[in-house]
Amino acid sequence: MSDPSPTRPTLGITALGMYVPERVVPNSDFEARMDTNADWIESRTGIRERRFAAPEQYTSDVGVLAVRDLLRRDPQALQGVDAVICATVSPDALMPSTAALIAMQVGLTGAAAFDLSTACSGFVYALSVAQGLILAGSARRVLVVGAEALSKIVDQNDRNTAILFGDGAGAAVVGPVPAGYGFQDFIMGADGNGGSSLYLRCVAPTLPGGFQMGDSVGMNGREVFKFAVRALGDSGTQVLAKSGLTTADVDWVIPHQANVRIIEAAMDRFGLPMSKTIVNLDRYGNTSSATVPLVLREGVDAGQITDGQQLLLIAFGGGLSWVAGTMKWWGGAPSLTADSKAQQQAEVNA
Repeated sequence: MSDPSPTRPTLGITALGMYVPERVVPNSDFEARMDTNADWIESRTGIRERRFAAPEQYTSDVGVLAVRDLLRRDPQALQGVDAVICATVSPDALMPSTAALIAMQVGLTGAAAFDLSTACSGFVYALSVAQGLILAGSARRVLVVGAEALSKIVDQNDRNTAILFGDGAGAAVVGPVPAGYGFQDFIMGADGNGGSSLYLRCVAPTLPGGFQMGDSVGMNGREVFKFAVRALGDSGTQVLAKSGLTTADVDWVIPHQANVRIIEAAMDRFGLPMSKTIVNLDRYGNTSSATVPLVLREGVDAGQITDGQQLLLIAFGGGLSWVAGTMKWWGGAPSLTADSKAQQQAEVNA
């Protein structure tokens, strides 16, 4: 007797693009207006510089440019896309969604479109949601964009936050990939009890319980650090077990880029050397929802991430939220191979 249920499709990333603004903001820019210096920032965070959007650039703008980079690499990449998710905590507006604004500008008017807000966990969360939409029959292919214009919502005179954040965007298409490749499992979670450790006010002046929020990003760095190390380690371990994998199977850990010390601590918990991860926060800082796709894109262009490799994606963010995912990288699409021009630039930046 045949199985009446259809075979579950194998899904993964089928196209990938990125964009970072032209303006480079080195650590030295903060020395004149706050009690800090460039060497202190780098030693505490691993960040040397970050990118800031131009005054007239907002999240939808950088998101569109990431999608156009994807299309430059693969002009057919958006064929069959009928849903758009934008992971962001710096949307152009609460309505319309930034996803709808991006869709309108890249030829996807009429596609389902919505924003996803779990801060730095957002892109990996959105990959899982995209997979769910396709498996449920609600979409054929999904454009996932992680885009941020954090410089617009961070107090540039607050040493706790200003030195950390930058702007940028990454874009990926989720769709069918050959058997043996693609997404394996995801682990997602959140704990609102940690909301007062990383927050940005919108409508309510306080969180439940009375915690007062300000009009720019607020963060308790010590608490976020402790949470991040624990969340990345725990969620990564859980998703590997769920996937039937161990750390020995992992070719690359692709972590959210918040602080190099957090990444080092997470890698130590996995028992893996830093040579098994890719770090670019020294050049871009923390771009929240954009960090993971930026690492993926640059890893491919540098010839580090190649066909058939096992990836572990891990991220944490406001909520407080966490997410981890496993995937076997498919390098068979036009935009999933190294871009010679981008590879040359990566070698210059290294």
